[in-house]
Amino acid sequence: MSEEKKQLTYADAGVDIDAGNRAVELMKDSVRASYRPEVIGDLGGFGGLFALDTKKYKEPILVSGTDGVGTKLKFAFLTNNHSTIGQDAVAMCVNDILVQGAEPLFFLDYIAVDKVDSQKVADIVKGVADACRESGCALIGGETAEMHGFYAKDEYDIAGFCVGVAERSKMITGEKVKAGDILLGLPSSGVHSNGFSLVRKICFDVMKFTVDTPIPEFGCTLGEKLLTPTRLYPKTCLPLIQKFDIHGMVHITGGGFYDNIPRILPEDCDAEVRADAWDVPVVFRKLQEWGNVPDKEMYRTFNMGVGMVLVVDPAEADAVRKHLKENGETFYELGKVIPGHKTTVMKGGVFGE
Repeated sequence: MSEEKKQLTYADAGVDIDAGNRAVELMKDSVRASYRPEVIGDLGGFGGLFALDTKKYKEPILVSGTDGVGTKLKFAFLTNNHSTIGQDAVAMCVNDILVQGAEPLFFLDYIAVDKVDSQKVADIVKGVADACRESGCALIGGETAEMHGFYAKDEYDIAGFCVGVAERSKMITGEKVKAGDILLGLPSSGVHSNGFSLVRKICFDVMKFTVDTPIPEFGCTLGEKLLTPTRLYPKTCLPLIQKFDIHGMVHITGGGFYDNIPRILPEDCDAEVRADAWDVPVVFRKLQEWGNVPDKEMYRTFNMGVGMVLVVDPAEADAVRKHLKENGETFYELGKVIPGHKTTVMKGGVFGE
């Protein structure tokens, strides 16, 4: 008699559909808490539904963005802390569309895992939903893909997709930027989500730290400091966009000051930024010290404590400053736009005059 052949299931191949369903149940309350009135339906549909209120706009322009978190994820894996990484995914998207004058409306996430851990996935999505709520946008959909054998054990990737709306007349394109405009900077919360390949090289390969290494200057462990989530700027910047004629906005991400600011400059203008206009946070100073990183490389890789740059008409600069002060917002007098060739010119501090 021939031996009966074993019957295989999806679970035998490493994919647990029940675990995925449990994750959805665990995240439902967090997701629903992010809903705006325009959201139609509930979780579980094949697509997220959002009824845009076109009566609010004369000429609504939809603005979309997508991004991931990058190798910062390694710190989440090593610390087994997955509660903050969702905010990074949201921030990298909403901050990008914000600089074009768009209010974030809705967001979708994509999480790919080796094997679904229901609680871990729920923790990640809670971070996404909380950040969406703080940014004023709804988490209306997402996907958790279990790809056993494709990712390393206990590892995952996350990406986000955001759609916002801008009034055409209030869109920020950089075309109004001119010599004489004032540059104001808004503080970052830390390293945000860029430059982590260099961060890991410095911390793990050069210094031989672990994520649990206490760093006295940080007042916490290395992992705790570097997992500080990316700041969300919509609450601060959307009122400015509505109230003033902002000429340009720059989200300082990969490429730092040298690659990001020129993106909104005319061909005949430079951005003159004074490096002594703000105190560089200790996390950047220690990274530079540990890695012996040149000054220009630091300002080209990291945000150095400035996550958002506003380009303001001199005629409105005092009013913008007053608005920020009245709302308890810290800001820096970074410099000004000058005649030039579409580059960033760093001055002051380590760069001299």
